[in-house]
Amino acid sequence: MSSGPSTIPPPRDDASAPPNDPGMSTVVYRNIRALCEVRQREERRRTVSDRIADGVTRFAGSMWCVYVHAVLFGGWIIANVGGMPGVKPWDPFPFVMLAMFASVEAIFLSTFILISQNRMTRMADRRAELDLQISLLTEHELTRAIAMLDQVARRLGAPLPPEHELEEIEKDVHPAKVADAIERVEREAPPPD
Repeated sequence: MSSGPSTIPPPRDDASAPPNDPGMSTVVYRNIRALCEVRQREERRRTVSDRIADGVTRFAGSMWCVYVHAVLFGGWIIANVGGMPGVKPWDPFPFVMLAMFASVEAIFLSTFILISQNRMTRMADRRAELDLQISLLTEHELTRAIAMLDQVARRLGAPLPPEHELEEIEKDVHPAKVADAIERVEREAPPPD
């Protein structure tokens, strides 16, 4: 692991101790550690087939894959058009065997890529659910804080926004109702051109 600026420091004996960086709060440090632990746990849960699919996908998406294929396919074509002395052509033009190998390889590569994408989609869905839960918790806490500030402002006789605005922002948001409203609006919207 590199020791560059983006590296997360190793766990400390006292998790509540602030990091050495004065620009980072203890809470941020704790959250970074927690997210890194979740990511590491996800990595440890990967099956052997997931690791193989990820490795093949990583190689297939690299320039080395392009270079290897250029050399193999180029060599195959040159050898089969008689461009290599002493090598008897085994797959003359239109290179039917080469096309078959390339097709089979494409089938396997697309399967490996889909396996990796499915796993990444599951991880992204879990992260989106976590984001939603945090957003809902934040909304709930803010609603409670607004209600408390309203009560404090009333006791102190401080100026308040119009009553209808206060009533709106003091209401809890019900996710199911929001989802229903989104679905209703989407159904009623005209289809895109």
